[in-house]
Amino acid sequence: MKDKAFYQEMLLGLVEPLKKYYSENCAGLELGAFAAGYGNRIAGMEGFSRILWGMASYWAGGGNDESLLPVYQKGLCTGTNPASEEYWGDLHHKDQRMVEMAAISYGILMVPEKLWAPLSAAEKQNLADWLYQINLYSQADNNWQYFKVIANLALKSVGKKWDRDQVRDAMNRYESFYLGNGWYSDGNRPQKDYYTSFGIHFYCLLYAKFMEKEDPETSERFKQRAAVFAKTFIYWFDDAGKALPFGRSLTYRFAQAAFFSACALAGVECFSWGVMKGLIKRHMDYWLRQPIFDNGGVLTVGYTYPNLLMSEAYNAPGSPYWALKTFVFLALPDDHPFWQAQCEELPELKEIYAVKECDMVLCHRKHEVVALTAGQYPVMEHPYGAEKYAKFAYSSVFGFCVPRSYHHLEQAGTDSMLAFYAHGMYYVRRTCLEYHVTDKEVYARWSPVEGIEVETWIMPVPNGHKRRHRVTSNLNCLAYDCGFSYPNCMEETAKEEVKGFAAVSDKNGGSRIGSNQGKGIVIAAYPNMNLVFPNVCIPAIQFEIKPGVTEIETLIETEFTDKEIVIGGGNCYALRD
Repeated sequence: MKDKAFYQEMLLGLVEPLKKYYSENCAGLELGAFAAGYGNRIAGMEGFSRILWGMASYWAGGGNDESLLPVYQKGLCTGTNPASEEYWGDLHHKDQRMVEMAAISYGILMVPEKLWAPLSAAEKQNLADWLYQINLYSQADNNWQYFKVIANLALKSVGKKWDRDQVRDAMNRYESFYLGNGWYSDGNRPQKDYYTSFGIHFYCLLYAKFMEKEDPETSERFKQRAAVFAKTFIYWFDDAGKALPFGRSLTYRFAQAAFFSACALAGVECFSWGVMKGLIKRHMDYWLRQPIFDNGGVLTVGYTYPNLLMSEAYNAPGSPYWALKTFVFLALPDDHPFWQAQCEELPELKEIYAVKECDMVLCHRKHEVVALTAGQYPVMEHPYGAEKYAKFAYSSVFGFCVPRSYHHLEQAGTDSMLAFYAHGMYYVRRTCLEYHVTDKEVYARWSPVEGIEVETWIMPVPNGHKRRHRVTSNLNCLAYDCGFSYPNCMEETAKEEVKGFAAVSDKNGGSRIGSNQGKGIVIAAYPNMNLVFPNVCIPAIQFEIKPGVTEIETLIETEFTDKEIVIGGGNCYALRD
């Protein structure tokens, strides 16, 4: 019970600063002045809804702080009453409000005695009618399909009109996304990112919990797939609790571990309870040591620090509270074995492991996981798709950069990429024309710009990786093969630039790249481009590319102290034992 109380208090501490920001009639949570693509009213509704992932779980698990309960009872009534000034509005196709219906429906399913029973008959009908709208409009053909599943399950659970056919159709769409070995894609698309874990698997596990008796066959299938998925997904976490920064929606931060919390809720012991509990604890501890809150204690958009540059068009001020999905384990009863278990370290993991379902070679060493990747450029173009999906390598320690511009090298965010300067622009890998992943290498054939085609081989080695590029070009241009970003602490950071070698280092470690040709340079990136460090430098080798075939080979290596890097200490970052 001691551990459960710790996480209950953690959740209450996260939501306490929000209380003064609820709207007058409680249907909105107004946390900031910047905008998302769906407007401020829906953004306020989103913030209101997402808190329920945590609070509904807290109440279901016996939490006795009900200070927010009247807010949610009133907000559910005023938000769904067409006559209210704070009415959330009628839906349309592919509506953001469909996403937020999931947390509301979860709340009804988990604690109907608190969020449904106290409402009047008219209020109940308004809420039911508002939720039912999801059956009348189309959803994005990806993880969104589940939102109409849980909305209908909630309606069914309280005896209101629901649509069995819509549930069946959505479940069939989910099934079409299944790749094998526990992995789903987020729709019939190339990317396999955190939406596989905190999206599709998370919702399938909720289905398994709520429908275990009525639909045991599907529930068991979802549980078995989650258990299989966990065996490879755990490679996305390092032993210090950090997860791989990769893909979109990284502002949801500790939702990266929500899958393991949902496993616990659904009774899936994918590893020992101690391993699952230890992973979640280290992950939460890591995130809560980072400067991710504003001065009022509100979660910001960003990654390890506030950063709108890396955000997506669907990130509103309340969006980061999707991270509260990780608190669904608070619904577990006090005597559940999860709470009785002692935290354990990660199980023994292979140092190099190819996961073909997500097109990655995952490399583990103390305090770091690195993914060598190919072939994941998204079909739907969210901001910085190349940087979030198509770099050669991603590190849980060094993060990655997004660009400010493709006109200047310092603004192009080219860490872990081969960038070509042609026609006054920097061009990098996006889609792959061909690729494969094995335990020994990642291969890709790609074209950054018309007139240039590249074949790239990436091979893991101790403390880094080797790259080999075969560039076939019709152009005269420059190419820059770039290593990992390294924190730039100005006068405290050493920079070395010589023929065939470049390095950035300080007393705590460094990043370097070497080749038997080319000119070493250090790129001083503009501030706030890297997701992990506000200021970074990027070691790179510059090559001259002439018409014909050019062969390039580079060795990329990093090193860092055994101590954990924490953003915001001193001039740049601090170290923690």
